[in-house]
Amino acid sequence: MALEILKLLNILVLHGPNLNLLGQREPGVYGSATLNDINKLLEREAQALQVQVSIQQSNHEGVLVDAIHSMLGQHQGLLINAGAYTHTSVAIRDAIAAVNIPAVEVHLSNIYRREAFRHHSFIAAVAIGQISGFGSESYRLGLQALVSYLIKN
Repeated sequence: MALEILKLLNILVLHGPNLNLLGQREPGVYGSATLNDINKLLEREAQALQVQVSIQQSNHEGVLVDAIHSMLGQHQGLLINAGAYTHTSVAIRDAIAAVNIPAVEVHLSNIYRREAFRHHSFIAAVAIGQISGFGSESYRLGLQALVSYLIKN
């Protein structure tokens, strides 16, 4: 039964602004992994977990909001790194709340060890959890946590 549930799980992964520049953008903060490297890591982990992932990246807030809205009936969970929109976007927060689908927030860097403006997340209040500070592993850990949550609930 659990295996049948897993095969039905489809997770939407959203990467926010500037994450398309990973590998060249501030490697001392974000590491040397590219977005493609992270996506491949997620695809391998999804295969190991026997779930499907759909991955998107956008630098535009409205595109991210539309992607969240489109989850209904298609995806059972959301793994999101909203980038700088984490700290500024009520629209993304409201979209996650509106679809009422479990979400895990991830960040490559530990946002609480950075500038004070990064310490607040609009998404945290509507997410089931948050993982930050482990580089690209934050995504893998977030996917594992989300799938575990979905299986139990």
